[in-house]
Amino acid sequence: MTTFERYLTLWVALCIIAGVALGHFLPGLFHAIGAAEIARVNLPVAVLIWLMIIPMLLKIDFAALGQVGRHWRGIGVTLFVNWAVKPFSMALLAWLFIGWLFRPYLPADQIDSYIAGLILLAAAPCTAMVFVWSNLVDGEPHFTLSQVALNDTIMVIAFAPIVALLLGLSSITVPWDTLVLSVVLYIVVPVIAAQLWRAAVLRQGGPAALSRTLSRLAPLPLFALLLTLVLLFALQGEQIVRQPLVILLLAVPILIQVYFNAGLAYWLNRRLGVDWCVAGPSALIGASNFFELAVATAIVLFGFQSGAALATVVGVLIEVPVMLSVVRIVRASRGWYERG
Repeated sequence: MTTFERYLTLWVALCIIAGVALGHFLPGLFHAIGAAEIARVNLPVAVLIWLMIIPMLLKIDFAALGQVGRHWRGIGVTLFVNWAVKPFSMALLAWLFIGWLFRPYLPADQIDSYIAGLILLAAAPCTAMVFVWSNLVDGEPHFTLSQVALNDTIMVIAFAPIVALLLGLSSITVPWDTLVLSVVLYIVVPVIAAQLWRAAVLRQGGPAALSRTLSRLAPLPLFALLLTLVLLFALQGEQIVRQPLVILLLAVPILIQVYFNAGLAYWLNRRLGVDWCVAGPSALIGASNFFELAVATAIVLFGFQSGAALATVVGVLIEVPVMLSVVRIVRASRGWYERG
């Protein structure tokens, strides 16, 4: 671990402070950046995500994807946590904290909307950022790509019924444009770009050239991640300053469900004898949230100014810091895991 990585917590804290300050003092600039979107997918954020995930995708050899089947237990654990546990655990936590414990401190007319937003947040696993988390825990890249592709396939079928069941709605309007564009931007485009780049590098200089390229690119994902953190907090700087207590209270069930689902996936993988390089990304995918889809669905169903939209935005804000803390826990516990 480099000196820069050793102080990552400090850099994250500074980026959050810088983001909130920039968003508060330069709202016009960040309104313009926030408006640069298609189907509610922010294009500047998409570019930063490409910078984060393409270096990892360069490591993937498609000829080796056939070996992913040997990680079937890790795949099974991740699917179980993502689709059978996470949406329902979030619903329970939302009802417990927002509907009961924190009710006196929140606007009464927004309680149900906040709960709905939290449920939407947990109803689908992340598509893009999990590549970053997997890379940070030295995860098996072929497993990660296969797991994301499988989750995206299930999402098309399962997202609407799960949300309808938990929200008690007879039908759900899924923002298909956001879902399809996210998959194209965050999986199809970077995978194709990375494979074309990989083939060109291997053709010109062989494995040694690829190794040098990966070494030169190694710092890029972390710097792009920190810049993304600044941008996300700047885009919501006004909201944070205006409603700090509401945001803090909404963050509590999100934090609990992330740590619970990551811990459950990690423990199940250990019990089943899954390799640590698979258990790490499995835990992170199991705990992740597809915040672009959640925000878009909340706006479609409840409106831009709704409590549901705000709850999903809180998920966006804490996604990076909390997942980085899970990364740190997974890396620190490797010795314990492998003794299991």
